[in-house]
Amino acid sequence: MMISYLRNNEIDRGRWDACLMEIPAVRPYAMSWYLDIMSPGWEAMVDDDYLSVFPLPCRRKYGFSYIATPVFLQQLGLYSADGDRKQIAGEFISFMPEFFRLVDLCIGQEVSVPGFTLTPRYNYELVLGDPYEKIWLNYMTDCRRNINIAHRYPQDIVGDVNPAELISLFRNHTAGRAGTIRERSYQQLRALMEHCIASGTGRILGVRSPKGKLLWGMFVIETCGRTTLLFTAGSRKSRELRTSYHVIDHLIKGYAGTGQVIDFAGSTVPSIAIFMSSFGGERCTYWRLYRNSLPWPVRLFK
Repeated sequence: MMISYLRNNEIDRGRWDACLMEIPAVRPYAMSWYLDIMSPGWEAMVDDDYLSVFPLPCRRKYGFSYIATPVFLQQLGLYSADGDRKQIAGEFISFMPEFFRLVDLCIGQEVSVPGFTLTPRYNYELVLGDPYEKIWLNYMTDCRRNINIAHRYPQDIVGDVNPAELISLFRNHTAGRAGTIRERSYQQLRALMEHCIASGTGRILGVRSPKGKLLWGMFVIETCGRTTLLFTAGSRKSRELRTSYHVIDHLIKGYAGTGQVIDFAGSTVPSIAIFMSSFGGERCTYWRLYRNSLPWPVRLFK
């Protein structure tokens, strides 16, 4: 296998996306359109025939090139339809150019490469191969209880929520618990939602008050074999009404028996992790790959 490092304008996006489409239920994060929006100028490592690809979300700061996982993009790493992914991922990471003085990248493969440290992170996924009645029985008791509470109130699920409205709800009610998110990241998220809605690969599900005020909303990306719950926002009233349980249960019911994967998109917040696990999904591990060769004192300001 011959690995090549490609600048952004050297990447054949047609061959890149064709490689990804060979992978069953592939996550959307590495699609060229996703990277073009969320990590403009991204670069990559590929093998000769685009049978294996490894995106590099890179930027420059203080005169140094670095790689970092963008906000609203859970994980990248190696994408390959065949072969030992762990071994191939290690080969790609060993090939990573040294001029990237800082690497802080979440990847899907557990590797051991000299000079890098690896820290586990967790996501939850639910494969909807069974009938809904069986899936329901695998919900945790508290989850079923919360869904039943939600059903006591009229909560019609609507599809008329626009990206700006959902982001505004998040900023007003949820952002304080999500850490620092820069304005640029919100702008990219809005562009991503608009692209997915226009192309039919995403939609926003929402619940409004009787007066039409948005109480809760969720942006999902729907690709072949996988539905990714990428971005959620809710008001205090929606928490009282258990709206999140109601809408996700509705989504699961619609896909039950199809084999579709519901990807909860992970969280390091313990309460959110408990919520995601309550629907009976499997905990999946991905990894934070880290290397810092920045000179002192620049590494203090990264």
